[in-house]
Amino acid sequence: MKPRTLHDEPLIFERNPERGPRGTFRLPAGEVPPVDPRATLPAEQLREPLDLLPDLGELEVVQHFHRLSQMNFAVDEGLYPLGSCTMKYNPRVCERACRLEGFTEVHPLEPDGHVQGALELMWELERALVAITGMAAVTLQPAAGAHGELTGMLMIRKALAARGDARQAVIIPDSAHGTNPASATFAGYRALEIASGPDGTVDMAALDRMMDETVAGIMLTVPNTLGVFEHRIVEISRLVHERGGYVYLDGANLNAFVGRALPGLMGADALHINLHKTFSTPHGGGGPGAGPVAVSEALVPYLPVPRVVREGDAFRMVWEDERSIGPMRGFYANFLVLVRALAYIRGMGSDGLREMSEAAVLLANLVRRRLEGAYHLQYEAPTLHEVVFDDTFQKEHGVTNIDIAKRLLDHGFHPPTVSFPLIVHGALMIEPTESPSPEEVEAFCEAMLAIAREAAEDPERLRTAPHGTPVRRLDEVAAARSPVLRWRKE
Repeated sequence: MKPRTLHDEPLIFERNPERGPRGTFRLPAGEVPPVDPRATLPAEQLREPLDLLPDLGELEVVQHFHRLSQMNFAVDEGLYPLGSCTMKYNPRVCERACRLEGFTEVHPLEPDGHVQGALELMWELERALVAITGMAAVTLQPAAGAHGELTGMLMIRKALAARGDARQAVIIPDSAHGTNPASATFAGYRALEIASGPDGTVDMAALDRMMDETVAGIMLTVPNTLGVFEHRIVEISRLVHERGGYVYLDGANLNAFVGRALPGLMGADALHINLHKTFSTPHGGGGPGAGPVAVSEALVPYLPVPRVVREGDAFRMVWEDERSIGPMRGFYANFLVLVRALAYIRGMGSDGLREMSEAAVLLANLVRRRLEGAYHLQYEAPTLHEVVFDDTFQKEHGVTNIDIAKRLLDHGFHPPTVSFPLIVHGALMIEPTESPSPEEVEAFCEAMLAIAREAAEDPERLRTAPHGTPVRRLDEVAAARSPVLRWRKE
């Protein structure tokens, strides 16, 4: 009999198709007569009978989904080097904190007097983020980074309207995060792309030409998606402010300089902070997240409502403010993400946060030093939290960045971000974060070096990778354009 492996695990619908129903536990009949939903609900609201569900015991179901979980990759399995996403380890103590009953059982409609602890926690987190960023105030409302971008741009729009200044466009570098143009457009602006200079940062001459009375400001990712710090950020901010615009900093890469530099001193007017990246929340699979926005004094009047305010030793929500852009969501925030973030910040302390960013930069530069020469580096500027190589050398042998990513799976590593940023063709964007040990990063580099050698010696091996995973290479174009989202019996 062939031994069963993870690769042989069938779909739940395919388990024991020939076995008939078995006796299972049944609750005793209740005193209230059962109601047939088909007699009370409209036919269009009723689903079809689930005839295809298998009749399985609890242990069989648990084993099935446990095996499926072993097919997946997670940060608990090893290095997760997704560039520009900061997929770091999230301490279990933060998970314990946000699961305390006093946090999980609160309701957003409870009176202020009943939730003083929750309100104080949010107020303290706002104060902590003000200190970390050097900004004037913070709103915790946005649900994620892109939602924070929209919130910041709406505040900028309202500030301009308050002075009777209707501007039509926003400047966005080609090295910015991909959500920036969408957020500017949703806020009612036209996105103007500005090219990067030879060092991977904003071209000041081009900015000088573009920044006129029709431009509301600039959305700048710092450090940018090349892992390069905009070293002329103070000069950029001064130019934009002198011409009546505002500076929006995309803070998704804040992990690179927490404790080292203050966006407030860089001239930022708005900055979103991905709590789920920098301050402890597992965010793979689309959530959960939180994207607070820190603002300068110029934008404080336009912060969203509701806001938490302190009056003596008590806290309350302010729900009305005619200057505000209004609420950005149904309730205040993704509260349990806020709990994790404050637990992380308080646990690390100022020294710990500084060491965190230093370690992230150190490990990224370890990757750069080990892989230089084996992979092409388009920009020679100093590397911060992430480094962007490309597949130029491997293409000489017919191997692409996708082939490299697939082959990494056979070495037990999750691939880095590929094909982004768009200004680096065939990009391999690597961000180790501060979480892994130097030994883990070294093992990753050894795998990348082995793949580079293999590209020259046995390129077909890469082009057909992965070879040892439960699912082999997929048709990614077909999967994106014609996804099959439902199983049907043949």
